[in-house]
Amino acid sequence: MQWETVIGLEIHTQLNTVSKIFSGAATAYGAEPNRQACAVDLGLPGVLPVLNAAVVEKAVMLGLAIDARIAPRSVFARKNYFYPDLPKGYQISQYELPIVEQGYLDIDLEDGSRKRIGVTRAHLEEDAGKSLHEGFTAMTGIDLNRAGTPLVEIVSEPDMRSAKEAVAYMKKLHALVRYLGISDGNMQEGSFRCDANVSVRPRGRTEFGTRAEIKNLNSFRFVERAINFEVERQIDLIESGGTVVQETRLYDPDRDETRSMRSKEEANDYRYFPDPDLLPVVIHAEDIEAARRRLPELPDAKRERFISAYGLSAYDAGSLTASRELADYFEAVAAGCNAPKLAANWVMGDFSAALNRSEAGLAQSPVSAEALAQLLSRIQDETISGKIAKEVFDAMWSGEGEADAIIEARGLKQITDTAAIDAIIDEVIAANPSQLEQYRSGKDKLFGFFVGQVMKKTRGQANPAQVNERLRARLQGD
Repeated sequence: MQWETVIGLEIHTQLNTVSKIFSGAATAYGAEPNRQACAVDLGLPGVLPVLNAAVVEKAVMLGLAIDARIAPRSVFARKNYFYPDLPKGYQISQYELPIVEQGYLDIDLEDGSRKRIGVTRAHLEEDAGKSLHEGFTAMTGIDLNRAGTPLVEIVSEPDMRSAKEAVAYMKKLHALVRYLGISDGNMQEGSFRCDANVSVRPRGRTEFGTRAEIKNLNSFRFVERAINFEVERQIDLIESGGTVVQETRLYDPDRDETRSMRSKEEANDYRYFPDPDLLPVVIHAEDIEAARRRLPELPDAKRERFISAYGLSAYDAGSLTASRELADYFEAVAAGCNAPKLAANWVMGDFSAALNRSEAGLAQSPVSAEALAQLLSRIQDETISGKIAKEVFDAMWSGEGEADAIIEARGLKQITDTAAIDAIIDEVIAANPSQLEQYRSGKDKLFGFFVGQVMKKTRGQANPAQVNERLRARLQGD
């Protein structure tokens, strides 16, 4: 039987406010356990939550960016359940009346086509604390620093049909929240994590199969691997006569498998009801327009501009606009050297490779956009060749200074004097009479040999175009 995969994602994005959603406690990452949990976060008697206005503004910006409906009135509810890291015994979230509904994101598929993924809703909620297991024997530690951290949970339609589509959607959303400046998207710190709802059905059938929810996936690689495993598990189970049960599962990256965590709860299990301590959130039309004016250029619009303004391919433009920081870096380099395509090649090539090797963020790059633009300008004006530029770039990355200083100190200026190039060519020809005879008898591939010898004698500093032109003339006896 041919099976079809059905995937929907629930992505929890931490909003980058200084304080929590309902209290003034700090949200900074890395504090000692339980040092950033105040009386409101702990749900102590007599305290009342107060909504952080910045959280609402950021949610509105997200809604506008995905072309969604912004609810003029939304309501916070209490989601009741017991867990040791949930001190109040309930989580404040939004249920029936979320702040954002009915949006979409367009993703690029491997065959070059685009697919629209619906966004059912995005609602505001507080995060729970964290259970700690490492370093404890027969016990669990509880860190409540995250309790009350502001989240927006972005719920997709079940529109994805493969793990690769799910990853493409997740990456697109990750880039978007960072473009908007509403989240740092740091997956290692838990600022952007995903629950994947996965089911299978016979191809051609319209009704959905029974789904399993895979919780707390915090990397694109794990999302893809977990979904692929779960799809195979469900197909194998059904084809062997078993039945998929609705449940929550965890992904174990060490074993590359999902395993059952608990039976999946329904909404009525949580006994949702409007939180009596919080007023409804009312958003006026002028508030929405003010947020719209604050929107930056979004990734899709930036990509189209890169194609039309800089003459880049769709692939290059997509790569460069994958993150706002990289796009800004590229534009600064392109403006500095006035060579967009050369800038694109270097930013996506040598620069990105060096950045990946260093495992540093772009903000920590030792080569600024202005410094790289200076280096590329030296290629443009033929002070150095592209090959020598790679040597200069490595020196710049190692902290040896700017391009001009390195070129001067190492004596790397390109040789463009035709008389000097001719003299070296004559030396190479005189030293290789048998190769010359073979070349002139029809072995054209030996031309590369002569080019290599000339470049070797000049330590790669001769202008390659001039070497090719002058050498070809000399070899032909002109």
